[in-house]
Amino acid sequence: MIVIILIPGAQQSLRFNFIRDVAPIASIARTPLVMVVNPSVPAKTVPELITYAKAHPGTLNMGSGGTGTSLHVAGELFKMMAQVDLFHVPYRGGAPALAGLLGGQVQVMFDTLPGTLGHVKARKLRALAVTAETRQTSLPDIPSMDEFLPGYEARGWYGLVVPTGTPADIVDKLNQEVNSTLAESKIETQLAELGAMKFAGTPAAFGDFIATETQKWAKVVDFAGIKAE
Repeated sequence: MIVIILIPGAQQSLRFNFIRDVAPIASIARTPLVMVVNPSVPAKTVPELITYAKAHPGTLNMGSGGTGTSLHVAGELFKMMAQVDLFHVPYRGGAPALAGLLGGQVQVMFDTLPGTLGHVKARKLRALAVTAETRQTSLPDIPSMDEFLPGYEARGWYGLVVPTGTPADIVDKLNQEVNSTLAESKIETQLAELGAMKFAGTPAAFGDFIATETQKWAKVVDFAGIKAE
């Protein structure tokens, strides 16, 4: 997610405009998140959590690694689509937020799969849904959020860009090299171990993806009233 470029006022604090000043080379990988709750929360499914949140507005705290982070906006997208009130508690990073969730200071969090998988398996946290369009092999029994909120999807992503004006032949060469590397079976395995999936494509396709993401998350940023800090 390119959240920082979407936050009102953020561009004024930067010396560049991401969309204008970079040229896409290649997408590399995508990483789904997982919605987890402290075991003290009575809800065991997403529908139950929505019902509970609507019956107790503002009583559930949602932790994140900081305002405007992917963990935060994934939760804001959920709030927007489910029409529920969760009180956002920003921490200085994902690890402190996870500690707050384990300790019960916050009750809900959207976090990375590698960061929470061990705690879920140890029953220290309860996973309610993954944020990809489909279920994930690391948590095969956990539904995707799309099963309850059609169209919900929130994933971090990684890609390679260069300054605008880079010659087309260099862009194409770099794209070929990245995609060739991603085609290696060991790379796909290594990405899977990190909770990620390869995300190969052309420079044009990556550019279209960035544009779509920009429009999508700008709406969430506006809904949540997120401001640059």
